[in-house]
Amino acid sequence: MRDELIQDELSGEQIKYDDYIAGLAKGLSILEAFGSDRQRLNVTQTAERTGLTRTAARRYLKTLKFLGYLDTDDYYYWLTHKVLKFSGAYLHTAHLPKIAQPVLNILAAKTSLVFSVVVLDHHELVPVARSISPQHEEFRVSPFGIHLGNRIPAHTASTGKVLLSQRSLEEQKQWLEHYELRRFTHYTMTEQDVFLQELQKIRAQAYCISSEEYELGVVAVAVPIINQKGELIAAMNAVASVNKVNDFYLVNTIVPMLRQAAKEIRDMI
Repeated sequence: MRDELIQDELSGEQIKYDDYIAGLAKGLSILEAFGSDRQRLNVTQTAERTGLTRTAARRYLKTLKFLGYLDTDDYYYWLTHKVLKFSGAYLHTAHLPKIAQPVLNILAAKTSLVFSVVVLDHHELVPVARSISPQHEEFRVSPFGIHLGNRIPAHTASTGKVLLSQRSLEEQKQWLEHYELRRFTHYTMTEQDVFLQELQKIRAQAYCISSEEYELGVVAVAVPIINQKGELIAAMNAVASVNKVNDFYLVNTIVPMLRQAAKEIRDMI
């Protein structure tokens, strides 16, 4: 038996070498290689994205195709609906989405804004609960691209900055070593020093407003969600059109509502 530990560089999670199944990890890395920026991959592209050899990538792709998680035209591969089994199971059984949903419904009923609860997965944000104002039917379908399971670059969003702001400066710098501050609009923060200063400001005020950094015309404000053990578990935000709200309204009206809602979720977790 080998006593060595394998550690994830970003999460700090550790596992004994003898408990680690490398083949499973590689297979999952194949699925994770697909994203909104690359919905179809061939063998060479998959190998480049995962660090596997072309031979290994081809075998994993063929196996996942055989299992029904991928489809192919004999050159490109893409995800099938079968992968939704995992997200569906999570959303139906996880504690946080179930608790957050009615809280978000109440917030949405009081305003014309869109509310969501978001978690951080490495460099991306994943909405796990979302509500919309019932009187705004036009927002029923993915308002501003926000839908459950969608992935948004963390550095461009109010929730991402709130979550990153709660980390130590050393952890923030380590995060920046792994992930590029890619530009999505003219307003996206791309300079590391400026970004780190912004995180310190957000940490001090315990909220973040992000305007048009990921999508033009969209502004969002977010606060952290802390559990009863004092652990950061998620962030909650409100999203609106820049033409419908201003910073004064967001800070003085929406932030207190978000903080109260975050407290209600904390008390139920």
